[in-house]
Amino acid sequence: MAALLLLDTKIQRDAGGKMSVLEVGSIAIIGGGTAGWMTAAALSHHFKDKVQITLVESSKIGTVGVGEATIPSIRRFYARLGLSDQDVIKATGATCKLGIEFRGWGGEESSFIHPFGLFGQPLHEVPFHHLWKRATELADVGALEEYSLGINLAKHNKFCLPEPVPSSMLTIFDWALHFDASRFAGLMQDCAVKQGVRLIDDIVCQVERSEQGIGAIVLESGKRLCADLYIDCSGFKGLLIEQALQTGYESWEHWLYCDRAVAVQSEAVSNPLVRTVATARKAGWQWAIPLQHRCGNGHVFSSRYISEDEATQILLDNTTGPVLHQPRSFHFTPGRRKLAWNKNCVAIGLASGFLEPLESTSIAMIETAIERLLLTFRQPVYRESDVTRFNDVSRMEFERIRDFIILHYKANQRQDSAFWQDCRTMDLPAELAYKIKSFRQQGQLDRLPWEIFGPDSWLAIFHGLGVTAERYPAKAEEIDESLLLTSLQNMRQRVQKMTAAVPVHQEFLRRFAGYQPKDANPDSLKVFRS
Repeated sequence: MAALLLLDTKIQRDAGGKMSVLEVGSIAIIGGGTAGWMTAAALSHHFKDKVQITLVESSKIGTVGVGEATIPSIRRFYARLGLSDQDVIKATGATCKLGIEFRGWGGEESSFIHPFGLFGQPLHEVPFHHLWKRATELADVGALEEYSLGINLAKHNKFCLPEPVPSSMLTIFDWALHFDASRFAGLMQDCAVKQGVRLIDDIVCQVERSEQGIGAIVLESGKRLCADLYIDCSGFKGLLIEQALQTGYESWEHWLYCDRAVAVQSEAVSNPLVRTVATARKAGWQWAIPLQHRCGNGHVFSSRYISEDEATQILLDNTTGPVLHQPRSFHFTPGRRKLAWNKNCVAIGLASGFLEPLESTSIAMIETAIERLLLTFRQPVYRESDVTRFNDVSRMEFERIRDFIILHYKANQRQDSAFWQDCRTMDLPAELAYKIKSFRQQGQLDRLPWEIFGPDSWLAIFHGLGVTAERYPAKAEEIDESLLLTSLQNMRQRVQKMTAAVPVHQEFLRRFAGYQPKDANPDSLKVFRS
């Protein structure tokens, strides 16, 4: 059989014979799609020509490809590769995203938005949510949401680029994209190939083990691929990390009951929202993600409470616009690999674990895993301590996103089904239980290390689901009442004034990316139930 990249792994060992430093001259990425090509693009940009990178992807095998909503970190990711927001929006049919609207989670007719932005601004070093709580005891100062520019822009379907240098905390908001994930993967492939990544269009038929972990990849064509480091982007099946290395999987299905999803794309019949919509259903929730050229729709549900046929019908009954294909179903177990980096193999994307896309974290977790690799490989070498550190951080990040998602279910206020009632009575991970208790008792919002979502994100979910703080700190009590109420009135009015001055989303897209607004009433998708 022909050999490809057959390079000897260079290992330095200490006096006790243990590996001290392992040099990396070649990397093999198994699997393409969003995870594989993002990894290839970032690593090839990072290493330049110091490391030979090969990606194996078969054109005969499809990818899952349902994730289309992102969080703001995606923009920093592709900017480092030299791509602008305009480049990506035009290439992927993208729309702008200011946050996620949760419909029906706080009760069947409820609605609230989790924004990429802040609530108000502090006064005398007292965080805003304490100011607002005290002010509500003194006068009618409006809802918490009225002090968030991000929420107000999203509610009115408006969008503009944030100020490069914010004039105050009230003007701070961030944004992400809804995009066609397959087009984005193609964009990443173009970047990677231009930077020297080798693509092999073939199928892996055998994985050889060695003392270091993975010894070689045998392809259907008969070729044999060897590398110093292997990156598993093979999706749920975990071809290297699980099937070959038997790393093990930690299931979280006792906290996250949803284990199925059905997805379908539909024609775009109205101008796109500037937010993702997550609508609670009787045994799960439904996503709606607007692109310029189509809409992404899906229903995440628990097979313990509803059948796949019924879940599919619920999705179709609540999808706007003609569907473009037959619905596709996916089975998953929420959780993570026990090790994200095992021996000479790193799992990225679905191969490393899965958390439902309630907060659009799937692509973000690809980004953060890649970032950890880049930090590890300041030079093309690594040590056992680097592997340990990578695994520790990966575990913490997974667990903290898990806890944030569990909060949405635990604090729900629905009364319509056993699914939601059971979610409210579940036992919680210790760290999440402590965070909820700390907020209830004293309004405490602390950001933990390696936590993607900051205090304002937790505040949005707490407040949106009716979890309230019993008291505020004494420092808030010390602020003069007149000063407090005047300050909040000024903040509220400024947010209203800024929102009124911003163009609607479709107009921004028209100017920025050549979007052609739909003939349908441009207000038809602006409905926000509060």
